[in-house]
Amino acid sequence: MHVYAAPEAGARIEAMDIDAPELSGSEVLIDVTHSGVCHSDVHCREGFFDLGSAGKLPLSASGVTYPAVFGHEIVGTVAAAGPDAKVRPGDEKFIVFPWIGCGKCQACREDRENYCPQGRNLSVQLNGGYAEQVWVPDERYLIPLGDLDPAWGATLACSGVTSYSAVNKVLPRGADDTIAVIGAGGVGLMAVALLHALGHRRIAAVDVNDDNLAAARELGATVTFNSRADDPVAGLVEAAGGRLSAAIDFVNNGATASMAMRALEKGGTLVSVGLFGGEHTYPTTVLALNLISILGNFVGSLPELKALVELAKSQDLPRLPISERPMSAEAVNEALDALEQGRATGRTVLTN
Repeated sequence: MHVYAAPEAGARIEAMDIDAPELSGSEVLIDVTHSGVCHSDVHCREGFFDLGSAGKLPLSASGVTYPAVFGHEIVGTVAAAGPDAKVRPGDEKFIVFPWIGCGKCQACREDRENYCPQGRNLSVQLNGGYAEQVWVPDERYLIPLGDLDPAWGATLACSGVTSYSAVNKVLPRGADDTIAVIGAGGVGLMAVALLHALGHRRIAAVDVNDDNLAAARELGATVTFNSRADDPVAGLVEAAGGRLSAAIDFVNNGATASMAMRALEKGGTLVSVGLFGGEHTYPTTVLALNLISILGNFVGSLPELKALVELAKSQDLPRLPISERPMSAEAVNEALDALEQGRATGRTVLTN
């Protein structure tokens, strides 16, 4: 199989060939037609996650072996299937659910595979979609694309389901409650679009890039705020017309988490999503007195992705900007570089 992989931690992506798998049971081999580029793959290429004063979490601690093939926003067609699979090679396109668990633990039995402590996620423990083909351990992880645009459909497998899961952790809210989306990159823009599509109308988008904020307004944000301000907490509260009912932090570094916590109203909720790293401090007494809730969010479950796909098929959801490029090692590296350097707006999707 021809893939685009990191030969070691911290290395740039290279083209190479690996052995194709022998298929058994309900395993499937997918011809990748579209593969989205996600910011978490920047961290994967770096080879670690930033834990602030706790140091760095090496990607190898998550079960990654090298060469490693990243990419987890995958659409493609069935190239081959195991003897027990019902799908067969054909023209139908599928969205691939990449957040795969062990299949045996309590979380997996409850269809919450993204909570599995022994995850086998595509692009981390298993090879991902920066490739001509990708192995998927069971056909149950294939969701029919239908008439959805395949480039946009690919993004639903990560930026879409991550946003959908995070948004569902703060909805429903009252008509006068402001929900802030911090970080208006690809995932944050999807959250703005979903909040708007699900009927919420007081949406504050927060970013350091005015182009991203303009894109957020196009997708339904009613307030935009550039957090490069001298006093970002006071500025955000003023721009939002009062304290926040909830904040979804798609950056989640020390500065953004601290800003969000201090801008929340009594009883407010912070959903921490981003993996940019760092830490923050907050008075524990105030946390209790103000009844603040802090929730972590790691992508979403298979049922959530299926629900999102059905929502996308039944409603004309606003779409984040997408740039398509032919897949190559150079294209993968350039797309990851743009994300790392803050030059990307929306999503890049690579095509075979």
